[in-house]
Amino acid sequence: MTDKTLLLLALMLAGSTLPALAQQKPDDPAKPRPAVAVAGAAEPTAGEVRKIDKQARKITIKHGEIKSLDMPPMTMVFQVKDAALLETVKVGDKVRFVVEKTDAGAFVITDIKPSQ
Repeated sequence: MTDKTLLLLALMLAGSTLPALAQQKPDDPAKPRPAVAVAGAAEPTAGEVRKIDKQARKITIKHGEIKSLDMPPMTMVFQVKDAALLETVKVGDKVRFVVEKTDAGAFVITDIKPSQ
């Protein structure tokens, strides 16, 4: 195939998806997006709570490797799926938590419990 043929074929394929995309309705920005695991079932990860911001529904955790997200150990800020989760822990607690990546790219904690 020539370069022109390949280019024409690529443009035709790309153009065939445009009508389907045009029919999709935009998401309501006020509606929270569902969390979707990136790879496999999310397993609990060990960490330590460094900061809690209840008003912003965020928590800072120093954590170990998060295998399901291919994430190395670090300290980072996470959103929480449910603000009530922030009531179950306090700064300094050793915790086990489950985090998932949303289709919007945010990392959201879906479960957190103090370690025993």
